[in-house]
Parts: sequence; C-alpha cells; structure tokens
Amino acid sequence: TDLLENVEVEAILGPRSSGEAEFVAKLGDRARVPVISFTATSPSLSLDKDGYFLRAAQSDANQVDAIADIVKAYGWGEVVLVYEGSEFGRGMIPYLTDALQQMNVKVPSRSILANSQSEDQIKEELYRLKGMQTRVFVVHMGWAPLGRRLFKLVRELEMLTDGYVWIVTNGIGNQLVSLNPSEIASMEGVLGLTTFVPKSEKLDDFKVRWRQRIWSKSNLTHVEEPPWDPDIFCLWAYDTVWALASAVERTEAGNIKHHQRGNGRSNSTGVFGNLGVSSTGPSILHEMRRNPLQGLSGDFDLRNGQLTTEDFEILNLIGRGEKRVGFWKKATGLSRTGKVDGGQKDSSLKTVNWPGGTTATPRGWEIPTSGKKLIIGVPVKLAFTEFLKIQRNPTDGSTAVEGYCIDVFNMVLQNMPYYLPHKFVPFEDAEGKPNGTYNELVYQ
Repeated sequence: TDLLENVEVEAILGPRSSGEAEFVAKLGDRARVPVISFTATSPSLSLDKDGYFLRAAQSDANQVDAIADIVKAYGWGEVVLVYEGSEFGRGMIPYLTDALQQMNVKVPSRSILANSQSEDQIKEELYRLKGMQTRVFVVHMGWAPLGRRLFKLVRELEMLTDGYVWIVTNGIGNQLVSLNPSEIASMEGVLGLTTFVPKSEKLDDFKVRWRQRIWSKSNLTHVEEPPWDPDIFCLWAYDTVWALASAVERTEAGNIKHHQRGNGRSNSTGVFGNLGVSSTGPSILHEMRRNPLQGLSGDFDLRNGQLTTEDFEILNLIGRGEKRVGFWKKATGLSRTGKVDGGQKDSSLKTVNWPGGTTATPRGWEIPTSGKKLIIGVPVKLAFTEFLKIQRNPTDGSTAVEGYCIDVFNMVLQNMPYYLPHKFVPFEDAEGKPNGTYNELVYQ
C-alpha cells in the first residue's frame, strides 16, 4: 500500500506466492496499476479479463493433461497424489484429479504435507503410503524445503526401489537446473516435467553472460564446477521486465502524473481509502496485453492475461544428472521427439530407468508387506472385560475386539517402522464360549 499511496508506482512486479498475488491484485484493481507475477502459478488465482493482474508464467493447470497421458501410456490404474498444503499445492489438484478420472485412473488417496511438519510426522505419512497397494505417486510441491526433505525420507524408507513410480510436476522439475548433483541423486529413477524452452541464440548468449556474472561474484575459477543455469522463473522475470519497459516507452510514460484521489475504483472509506487512481496504468496494461514478444523463454504472450504455452519436456533422473526421455505438447501429445513425422506420432517415451535401476515398466501396485495378514488369536474372557472384550454384531455375525490390551497393541503398531496387516480371531466355539485353555490357544 505504501508503494501505491505514497510512491505512486505505475506497475508492481513480483508477488511471489499465489496468495500474495491475489491480495496485491485487488489493490492494483483499485488503483488501476498493473500487477505482474512470474511465480504465482496456482490456477486458483482468479484472472479477471478486466482486471489489472497479469500472470507472466504458466498456470499449473497446463500440465495436468501431460501427467494424465504419462499415467495412461504405462497403463497404471491408480495414482496417489502427494502435495504441499498451500495455495500453490492445493490449487492444481482438482484439475489433475479431473484429468486422471477422464483417463479412468483412480485416486485412492491423497497426502497433504506442510513445511511445518517434523521428520517423524512426514515419516508417519510415508509409512501409511508404503502400506497401500498403489505404488504410483505424483508429487506437486517446490523443492526447498519440503521437496528436499520428502525425497530424503523416501530414500531412507526404501521407497525408491523396484516397483515404485514417482512423478514430479514442474514445481520441482523447473528447479532441477539449480540443484546440485547430490540432490538430484536423491531422486534417482524419478520422472519429472519441466517447462519446454525453445533454443535460441539470444538464450545461449544470455546463459554465457549469466555464468560470467555468477563466476565474477562468487570468485569461482573456470575449472571449478560451473554455476547452475537460469531456471524458467529467471527467464520469465527477464522477459517480464523487458516487456514492462517496452510498454512504458510506448505509453510515453515520461508524462506521468500524480495518482488522482477520490474517484475511479478507489473509495474514500476503509483501510485503503487513500489509494489514488493511476492515469498511466491502463495504458501500460493495454500495451503489455497487446504486444507479445519473442523472449528468452520463447513466445511471451499475455493477451489472455497469462502465458498460454503448454509444452513440456519429460526428464528421467539418473545418478547425479538427468536425461530427456520425451516431450508433451498440446499439438502432438506425448512423444519421444515432440514432432510428427510423416503424419505419424510415437505416443511413448524413450527407455526410462525406474527406481531400483530397472528399465522394466513397474506394474504400479504391490501387495502391502507380504500380502498375508497376521492372525491374532483372542481368548474369550468372561471376567475383567475392561482388559479384553469380544463384541459380536447380531446382524452379520462379525466380531470386534476392544479393551485396554487391544489399545496397547494398536499403539505399538502405530510406532512400528512398517505397515502390518492383521486380523483378530476369537478363540471360541460355536456358541461363543472359550474353546480351550491358554496353552491350547498358543498351540493354534
């Protein structure tokens, strides 16, 4: 509000999260000042065609068809969604669920994680997932700090082994270029989506200057490990600043006047009552919307209020690096090359190294633990039922076991480092009476 009320800026760049962008966008609407974010990717962020908010980034919803096509291509029938419980994490999930359901893929469970959770709490959730049949997991979160912590524990609990499938959205995929080799090694066998960036001389030249700038600031020598390349958010940031500067030049912003007070969308009441109205903002917004450019990131077109590119690369993380195994493009769908040759399209990926090092496609499900239940004999007690009691349902004849002993047993199970399927079986005769002594129960 200080920038709008006192500095009287004509545009605002960079609300980082979708929640921040939603709030700042409302202020921009009141003051008629464009608000541009290149990191707020949640599709839950509303885009009003008459509003002053521009998303100079892909919506996370753009990748859901790509993920659904990957799942369909390998014939997996169930997927577990693992995502962070933030606006960014939650916003894409309804779109992804719909896309999977259209492919007849079930989502039997969801796992919502938070940055505030301890390692023990995340482990507890992973143990729950490990005890399920489904072995295909789609992860939607950022890398730091939650993604880094998650995959460290996934590796610890041996959930990056044969039979498991992990697919990460571009929430992590777009940050791979900035991860060190040891971090990439912690996700060996994972498939990841990353936003496709077309090659260009302009981009190559920028990368050279980028590396030189980092080398000069970090005192690295050219024989040391090279600095990471700019990720897609860096490219979107660069293109956004360039587009904004060009728009300002075209609006003859040198004649900028003070914001007008007390009219337009601003009102004189409430906490934001002192906001004025920009006379230049509408022109800047108009110029940014109607003048696409060829930027470092490719086509930088905000005519629809956000970037509309829907092309992705699919990477397979192997060892301390990654290899490209295919593309997904709106025009061609899933393919190895992203091209259509002779009217034919290969809707498959190159050979993938899955967790555990195998190239054989995982079937996507396993019988938890051994698939056999631990059969637990329960004596029929006629006294001291506070400790152990067998309840019978007169309608269907099923039994339920309860009491202090059962409570202790269940508490022990909750603290064991693996899932243990089990079944309580009363040691009783046909009339529901004790079927023998304790020794006879033990022999059974």
